[in-house]
Amino acid sequence: MHLTLRPNEKLYLNGAILQVDRKTRFQLLNNATFLLEAHILQAQDANTPLKQLYFAAQIMLIDPVNADQARRIFLNLHKKLFQIITDTIILDGLRSCIQFLEEGRVFYILKIIRSLFLQEAQILGKLSDDNVGCIKNTTKGMYAYDNDAPHQ
Repeated sequence: MHLTLRPNEKLYLNGAILQVDRKTRFQLLNNATFLLEAHILQAQDANTPLKQLYFAAQIMLIDPVNADQARRIFLNLHKKLFQIITDTIILDGLRSCIQFLEEGRVFYILKIIRSLFLQEAQILGKLSDDNVGCIKNTTKGMYAYDNDAPHQ
């Protein structure tokens, strides 16, 4: 696999952070766990249910020391989302995420979740128009957020 990094761009590779000072092109000759800086979600930006799920998956990929804990968080969030989401596009994506998790293919989980961000934004936008602060299944009284309470 060939990768090209721009000046000062970072690459998360097998738990290490690499930064280049100039445009650099290199080839990975074996299997490696990596994530480009452009795909890194900062903790403060994990402000929607799917972004929280993405953040947990991201930690599984780039922080081997905390991967087990991140996996537990991911599975907990995934379960909650699966119980409350009714959108078929997002549900299909969540099903695929579990399949890839079982196969140990976390990179593909990130790709799937990133592809669902727009769908989630459209749903949350519609809810915001109705003055609703988070996704909630009112029949079950469950929230998508980790602490089971609405965010303000």
